[in-house]
Amino acid sequence: WETCWFKVELSIPPAWAGREVHFVWESDGEGMVWRDAQPVQGLTKEGEKTSYILTRSLKESEPHSLTLYVELACNGLFGAGQGSMIAPPDPDRRVTLSKAELVVFNRDVYELLVDLEILLDMAQLLGEENQRSFQALYTANQMVNVCDVTDPSTFPAARDLAAAIFSQRNGQSQHTIHAVGHCHIDSAWLWPYEETIRKCARSWVTVVHLMEHNPELTFACSQLGLTPVPRQAQQFQWVRNCYPGLYARIQDFVAKGQFIPVGGTWVEMDGNLPSGESMVRQFLQGQRFFQEQFGRICSEFWLPDTFGYSAQLPQLMRGSGIRRFLTQKLSWNLVNSFPHHTFFWEGIDGSQVLTHFPPGDSYGMHGRVAEVLKTVKNNKDKGRVNHSAFLFGFGDGGGGPTQKMLDRMKRMSDTDGLPRVQISTPDQLFSVLEKESSQLCTWVGELFLELHNGTYTTQAQIKKGNRECERILHDVEVLSSLAVAQDTAFQYPASQLQHLWRLLLLNQFHDVLPGSCIQLVVEDALQYYTEIRRAGAQLQEEAVQSLCRALLQPQACSTQSTLVLNTLSWERSEVISRLGPDGTETLALVTVPSMGCALVQEPFVPPQPVAVRKQEDGSVTMENGIIAVCLDTMGHLTSLQLLDSGRSSVPDGCYANQFALFDDVPLYWDAWDVMDYHLETRKPVTTLLKPLEITLAGGLRGSVRFSLQVGKSSTLTQEIILDATCPYLRFLTQVEWKEAHKFLKVEFPVQVRSTNATYEIQFGHLQRPTHWNTSWDWARFEVWAHKWLDVSEHGFGVALLNDCKYGASAHRNVLSLSL
Repeated sequence: WETCWFKVELSIPPAWAGREVHFVWESDGEGMVWRDAQPVQGLTKEGEKTSYILTRSLKESEPHSLTLYVELACNGLFGAGQGSMIAPPDPDRRVTLSKAELVVFNRDVYELLVDLEILLDMAQLLGEENQRSFQALYTANQMVNVCDVTDPSTFPAARDLAAAIFSQRNGQSQHTIHAVGHCHIDSAWLWPYEETIRKCARSWVTVVHLMEHNPELTFACSQLGLTPVPRQAQQFQWVRNCYPGLYARIQDFVAKGQFIPVGGTWVEMDGNLPSGESMVRQFLQGQRFFQEQFGRICSEFWLPDTFGYSAQLPQLMRGSGIRRFLTQKLSWNLVNSFPHHTFFWEGIDGSQVLTHFPPGDSYGMHGRVAEVLKTVKNNKDKGRVNHSAFLFGFGDGGGGPTQKMLDRMKRMSDTDGLPRVQISTPDQLFSVLEKESSQLCTWVGELFLELHNGTYTTQAQIKKGNRECERILHDVEVLSSLAVAQDTAFQYPASQLQHLWRLLLLNQFHDVLPGSCIQLVVEDALQYYTEIRRAGAQLQEEAVQSLCRALLQPQACSTQSTLVLNTLSWERSEVISRLGPDGTETLALVTVPSMGCALVQEPFVPPQPVAVRKQEDGSVTMENGIIAVCLDTMGHLTSLQLLDSGRSSVPDGCYANQFALFDDVPLYWDAWDVMDYHLETRKPVTTLLKPLEITLAGGLRGSVRFSLQVGKSSTLTQEIILDATCPYLRFLTQVEWKEAHKFLKVEFPVQVRSTNATYEIQFGHLQRPTHWNTSWDWARFEVWAHKWLDVSEHGFGVALLNDCKYGASAHRNVLSLSL
């Protein structure tokens, strides 16, 4: 991730007067040309950008001698791995500069070659049954006959032949393709956050340079979030701070309507795992930034590369002023082909947004004939709509559009036999689609990606950090709001909270929170979570000191009392653990009102204490008057009974709390995928290291502990806890994980029959089938959920809750949590 700087001194020969002169630079590392202390051109061999145009026609008045600087990065478009696109960075990888030349560029030859490319593609791809393919073929043949490569005076006649074909127009019914420049830049993936800063500059300066010579070019820029500079976390903001000249040029093209900010969120976040509040903050921070910087909010939500889309998103979009949505990721489905490209998407509350998937199934088109033909042929809503999007430009690692892409599409703007191709904007596309929308279909519920199911579980520490930090920021805001309502002298920590929220939102980028990134990115993300925890704890303490000042006075509370706060919106009665005056841990049962606090002084004895009994066979029973449980020596839950109903939740002969290990060897996307065939490799964890033993014998709390060996070299220790007055059993699980290509789950077979299970999602819940009747059902063999999943029948049900997990499944009567 280092960069090298080259000073390049150029002297253009006077004999090149009137010629187009380029500076050519070829390297397998990304680069940037600087001129007069300003960035002027990104250089990326993989992105077909290997030259900087010095002059389009050398004039005597122009400087013939000049100095450039080239910043060369020790990484390519897709990071610094070797042998595979998703290989980790190789510290021994070398970057080679293979060419640095001053050349004359023959524009006539270039234009002739683009003409021939389009004609030959038409001849090859339109098919023998189409007369236009033969017309294109014979025109190309005539051009070859007319053209004498040693005599440039023959080139215009050859080009006239091509122009005659390209000028033959389409009929009015032809499909219209809306071409929009695009450059998907992953804020972190195979490179760290810091490298993305340079990727933005390389890509955007190239786009601006293209716009200066192609006033018709439009470019949709969807990413805001990037590296967290103090109080800021936007790619635009960062470019404004570090490349003020480039930012000023971008603002000019925004005003002209060519450089088009789209998206509406802070970063292109994961579409499944962030909480409802986090998603609201993504839209809030994104839309606020657009309003402040560009005087308007986004009307399109732009999320082309995320691993599925929550059924709650339509409601959140509508609440954020957005009625339009664009993505293409469901084209990656491994099992079922999604039935639409343009449709209305309906969320769990009935909110609808007009949704469009570019039918070419890509956000990185190159403007080729094959791509525009695929866009028309692949469109699943023919007859309903006659317009579609075509996003062109190198992406993922940045790069963006090239001049050749534009030149190809100019020839296809309205050529008989090909769809119309017009440079357009997202607003123009969606405005036309809205007018054509009367016959569109409606898709209700989640847009589930049938791939990358492993991202719900990969990198457990990132998943835990996200959930914990979401909770911390919630608590700080609740307590600070109560404090400022009670005491106007209290300063609400708005700027500190915004900074912490932006750190959290940045880590929810769709290759960070899913865990599909390199180790360096994981380390950065964990560092940001540590900062949120530290700063959040301090802000929470300040709010509590203000809110509960009277209760915290020495005369108000004895040394034996403990202040307990409840930041949830219902009254809670729970057993808490606190340190006594001698430093020993003591328990207390406390009831705290909604959004309130209480002082705990004398231990309260529950009406029904927890009873813990060890049986002769080594098993242990625990009971608290609400539920009764039985655990065997392996820690299996053999019985879970709701005492009022007398009904057992665990089927006879089955074990709940059963750990199982699976092989995890996907086809390609190692950190992303878990394949359906992993289910055929299930091995129950049966190696006992420490048998079940009682750790707390009852009263306010009963608990037991055991340890297992998992796989070849991993260990698992679990404490199972039952508290007084508590209707649930808690499992505190610690895993020392040292396995490779293995997948650990815990299973709970339940004595409940239901064809659907219910899963918590953002601000609501979603039902999914527990059977595999259809391919759509079994493709969801591994799904995502937030804090709980539940399977119920009339009058009775069982729920499995968690504090930091997202991968889950419910097949038949078995609830499974992926660890």
